[in-house]
Amino acid sequence: MIPKVFREVIDLGDGREISIETGKLAKQAHGSVVVQSGKCMLLCTVVSNYEQKDLGFLPLTVDYREKFAAAGRYPGGFFKREARPSDGEVLTMRLVDRVLRPLFPKDYTAETQVMIQLMSHDDDVMPDAMAGLAASAAIQLSDFPFECAISEARVGRVNGEFVINPTRAQLAESDLDMMIGASADSVMMVEGEMDEISEEEMADAIKFAHEAIKIQCAAQLRLAEAFGKKEVREYEGEREEEDLAKKIHDMAYDKVYAIAKAGSAKHERSAAFKEIKEDIKASFSEEEMEDYGGLISDYYRKAEKAAIRDLTLNEGLRLDGRQTDEIRPIWCEIDYLPSTHGSSIFTRGETQALATVTLGTSRDANKIDMPSYEGEENFYLHYNFPPFCTGEARPIRGTSRREVGHGNLAQRGLKGMIPDDCPYTVRVVSEVLESNGSSSMATVCAGTMALMDAGVQMKKPVSGIAMGLISDAASGKYAVLSDILGDEDHLGDMDFKVTGTADGITACQMDIKVKGLSYEILVNALQQARAGRLHILEKLTDTIASPAADVKPHSPKMVTRTIPNEFIGALIGPGGKVIQELQKETGTTIVINEDPVTEEGIVEILGTDQNGIDAVLTKIDSLMFKPQMNESYKVKVIKMLDFGAVVEYLDAPGNETLLHVSELAWERTENVTDVVNMGDEFEVKYLGTDPRTRKEKVSRKALLPKPEGFVERPPRSNDRDRGRGRDDRNRDRKPRRD
Repeated sequence: MIPKVFREVIDLGDGREISIETGKLAKQAHGSVVVQSGKCMLLCTVVSNYEQKDLGFLPLTVDYREKFAAAGRYPGGFFKREARPSDGEVLTMRLVDRVLRPLFPKDYTAETQVMIQLMSHDDDVMPDAMAGLAASAAIQLSDFPFECAISEARVGRVNGEFVINPTRAQLAESDLDMMIGASADSVMMVEGEMDEISEEEMADAIKFAHEAIKIQCAAQLRLAEAFGKKEVREYEGEREEEDLAKKIHDMAYDKVYAIAKAGSAKHERSAAFKEIKEDIKASFSEEEMEDYGGLISDYYRKAEKAAIRDLTLNEGLRLDGRQTDEIRPIWCEIDYLPSTHGSSIFTRGETQALATVTLGTSRDANKIDMPSYEGEENFYLHYNFPPFCTGEARPIRGTSRREVGHGNLAQRGLKGMIPDDCPYTVRVVSEVLESNGSSSMATVCAGTMALMDAGVQMKKPVSGIAMGLISDAASGKYAVLSDILGDEDHLGDMDFKVTGTADGITACQMDIKVKGLSYEILVNALQQARAGRLHILEKLTDTIASPAADVKPHSPKMVTRTIPNEFIGALIGPGGKVIQELQKETGTTIVINEDPVTEEGIVEILGTDQNGIDAVLTKIDSLMFKPQMNESYKVKVIKMLDFGAVVEYLDAPGNETLLHVSELAWERTENVTDVVNMGDEFEVKYLGTDPRTRKEKVSRKALLPKPEGFVERPPRSNDRDRGRGRDDRNRDRKPRRD
């Protein structure tokens, strides 16, 4: 039976559109859609179990995968099967998860899975921009308890005009790349990188994307209506005991308020709050604890959150005693690690990052091999968040999604300030050693100093800051918090991180938890972030004002040389013999790439010893040496033969040629050693290539005066002439009688 297909189309303008279709594929899932733009197709399925789990949180899994078959390619590597997700896929998962998760009820704990797959690829369509739309559209067709439709859109700006879901080619010309997630009513998530734009320009980009998202949300609702929207499933939510909630609030609120107002360090404060909680639990009987134990903890957390928020809104004070716009004390240090190419420590309050820089060749570039994109990064940043940085012990199971996401944010904040002509591949690694409030922004600050310490000629230094927001819709009060603590991140209404130079924003990441946040509050928050960012930037430049003039003595020096393609084979040698021996002799690393524009070879020479680098350059010059007709060159005898001497051009070591015995002197030379010996140096004249032997010809005698009365012997006739002479003589002979 032919399935009934339901379809909605969204017009993106300039001839592009997105279609959402359901009814054909994956009908046993609780919701499934195919989202298509051009030849790009995403299949999204959603399933949520009907059994609630006693976890206290929603076990939501968002999985995004790109199938290599979608681009007509095989997976790279030994195993020809898609395996663990790439960093690019993980970043897309995070973008979708951050918008979906807050829209499920807080007491909904059924295991829920959202799976998005790239099934067909289009070079002109970036699939990650449609992943949020696909996820929400599939959920709208299900019976999940989900608040409202959402979508995500990418916005770029080309020639001063904003563009929704730009192509990769358009994005290359854009001065910003932002992903915005929102419902029809509220912006919920922003992430992207920018070319030093202003706070107002950033707000305008968000507004532009939000208008497009409203259209996409409406299309989802029309599709769900046509398909037949299911009734929302019933589930057993958490118990509500209003009297118990009020009792615990009354017991905890004033005590928490007093401790919060006193201002203290993280561990001291946590211990005091824990004591209040334990005292409250002790006031209940064993029977009551068995019946209400989980609720007591939940209601205490709510009371604690209310007290801390009220302290900030009413008195402008924070957990550690700071004012709302105050930055924690900062200290910095560079060149801490003696063996790295660059290093720095950035400490802000109870957050600390140790950054290192490593310089390498293009061979060390980070290769990206995804169905939707193939390329490489010559600047990349890795972020590590070990458990000890928060005073915890937990299993280490590879790189977490959080580490990938925070590292990517820091990388986007810094990469625009790496000069285009930087000859190195640059890797930054951030080791978070302490964390209580935005270690990703500490990574940006530490990374800036480490790069400058390494001698990378950054265009401008970059700093970053994490901001928070506490607001009360009823009273209209709000407070923007600069340099937030970890606790303030959890209890606030907005967590946003901004990186930038003194002249503008280079990257941002926002998670907005409050509905209907006004753009006025958003711009005010961004302006306060700018003031804090500039304060931190001043601390960085006090430590290191500008990049080091050169790399460290033990760091590799990089020299590049362009050579015609015809000489690449000679430099490499048969089976790589020449280049391998040259690297071994000089202690350098040599990488050869081809410039696709000029079609010439680009030789990268990396080494710590300048003499070794110079030796490689000399070898290259010698390989490219071409003597000119009738020019004189100084040579040295390196080998004696019976019929001449092998000489080496002194200006091009390794370039040898034969000086024939007949070209040694004007007089007849019986023995080569009568004229020259091993090691002799003299000048010769280059006479070009002998047409008969097709070998280069040089002459010593051509530069010597001809002896007086010297008579040059007539040239010997060639074989063909001698042959013709014999033939003529034979024709003149009379035939012999037998």
